[in-house]
Parts: sequence; C-alpha cells; structure tokens
Amino acid sequence: MTNVRYPRALSPGDQISVPAPSMGVPADMHPRLDRGAHDLEARGFTVAVGELARRAGLVPAPATERRSELSAAFAGPARAILPPWGGELAVELVEDLDWSALAADPKWFVGWSDIATLLMPLTITTGVATLHGANLMDEPWELPKEFRRWTEVASMSVGTSFTQSSAPRRRSRPWGAWADEPLTRDAAYEAITTWRTLGNDRTTRMRGRLIGGCLETVSLLAGSPFGDVSGFAERHAPEGVIVYLEVAGAEASTVLRMLWSLRLAGWFTHAKGVLIGRTTAPAVDGLTQRDAVERALGDLGIPVIVDFDIGHQPPQMPLVNGALAEIELIEGRGRITQHLVP
Repeated sequence: MTNVRYPRALSPGDQISVPAPSMGVPADMHPRLDRGAHDLEARGFTVAVGELARRAGLVPAPATERRSELSAAFAGPARAILPPWGGELAVELVEDLDWSALAADPKWFVGWSDIATLLMPLTITTGVATLHGANLMDEPWELPKEFRRWTEVASMSVGTSFTQSSAPRRRSRPWGAWADEPLTRDAAYEAITTWRTLGNDRTTRMRGRLIGGCLETVSLLAGSPFGDVSGFAERHAPEGVIVYLEVAGAEASTVLRMLWSLRLAGWFTHAKGVLIGRTTAPAVDGLTQRDAVERALGDLGIPVIVDFDIGHQPPQMPLVNGALAEIELIEGRGRITQHLVP
C-alpha cells in the first residue's frame, strides 16, 4: 500500500499551461478562450496558451505532437496543466505517454470530458492526485456558491479538507452564441436539480477515495493498466473507492453495456458507493438512463447517487481523484467533503 501524492499548492504568480491533448478551439471560439485566460490572470496567475489550443478540427495535430506538447507542459515551469476543453481522441496518447515522467514533479492536471481519459491513468498508475471538473473554456462562468473553483482546490495544502453542497439549479437550455451566454450563477443555471439515490432513500452515506470520469471515455481504459480501478484501490485506497461517472451523450442501451464492462473489469469490487452525473442523453426503446444504471449497478449492495453535480449539464463540481471523500444525502440535499490526505 502506498500513499496518494498531491501536487504542490497553487500560488498567485504560478503559471498555468494550456496544451491541447485532445481537441483545439476553432477561431470563432477564440474570444471565449481568451476570456478564460484573462479571468485566470485576473486571479493572479500567468497563463501560457499552447499553439495547439488555437487549432480547429477533430484533433489539432497528430498524436505524437499532442503527446510532446503535453509532456513539455509537465516538464516546464507551470504548476497546473489545464487543457482548453475535452474532445474525442485523447486515448491516442495513453499508451506511449511516460506517466512516471509526468508524475516526477507532481502538478495539478485539471479537466473533464475526454481529458478524464488522461487524468485517470495518471492517478491510477502513479498515485498522483488529479482534478476533475473544469477546463479553460469553463472559466468565464460563475459557479454556484455551494461549489469551490478548481483554482481554490488546487491552492489547498496537503492535509486540507473542504466541503461542497449540491447545487440548487442546473443548466437545461441549449448552448447559444458565446456573446449571448449569461455568465452569472443566477442567470446561467435555471432548472431545479437535486441528487437522488436509485432506491429513493431519504438518507444515504458513503466514504472512500474518488476515482472516475466521463463514462464514454474512461470505459475505454477498462481491462488495461491505465484503467485498473481495482489495482488502484489495492495500492492506494484501503478505505475503498467511490467511483464517479457521467454520460456525455450515449443512449441508454450503450450506457448499460459500458457499465457492465466496468463491472466485469472489477471497477466496483472495492467500491463503497457510486456517483452518476446528471445527463440529457437519450433513452432507447423504453430504457431510460436511470434504468440503465439500475440494471447494471442496482444489485451491488452499495449506495448509488444519481443526478450528481458533474457532467455535460453544468454546473460541474470539482472532484479530486485520489482524495478521501465523505458524501451524505439527506432529504434531497447532498454534501461532499474531500480530504486531501495521503
């Protein structure tokens, strides 16, 4: 059993590097990219936006070039690595990345969606904590007062604990033009939301080390050393794990198959609970997204919370892969405390 390691606390004046290991940003979205960088600089950080971050397309460059840019960001002076957003093909980098080199001087690796394809292997293979729940393109939005910004979390020292509560509202409307987007919390999130359990329990609790990400991307890692959740638990989580997953857009039958693949790969063997992010992904032939979770995980004998505050329907709550978490849900209101302990 070895300890989870945490990057050094982020401080004002530190550099944040913005490589694009998955997808870059098209020209019409550069104003949003620039606004995100400006907002971080206004909080006292310096921001180095990589060349690939401003390139459009399914990927901004071949895998070798994206891998080199990401590795250089970890080897450079930055104290946090924050891709612009997710994408589709981060998995192309996984096999040939030197994970030990990335972990030699631990830095906060931050992101979600397809970036979870890289966060999870870093934590699983090296024991270095990573931070799920933000990217540069998310910076302009005000978060619910119940949440912490990722920069706040990354600025905490080892041994620190912090608590977040469930968001009262979520976004439900379609994405519009960037110039028309409301950015304040009162305008950005307009639909009532609440956490629930599969069994509609009034009260539930769970405790364990957090690990997870976007279902469509992290499920690709199951059965490989980069997605060995059971091995991570045995090496780093004597308390057991809390697996969190969110669905980007896969229909319910695909979600059911992916969850079963994770179950067969041992992802829930050491699980003390499961968190499922809310989603607008479709049902299929009468099978809802909740039905898919129920059929795959409902008989595990552990609590499963659905409509958790992660995923492609903002707001996105920061979660630290590797942190020891305590979660409770009482009468529809949820609370999570994360302990940044080895």
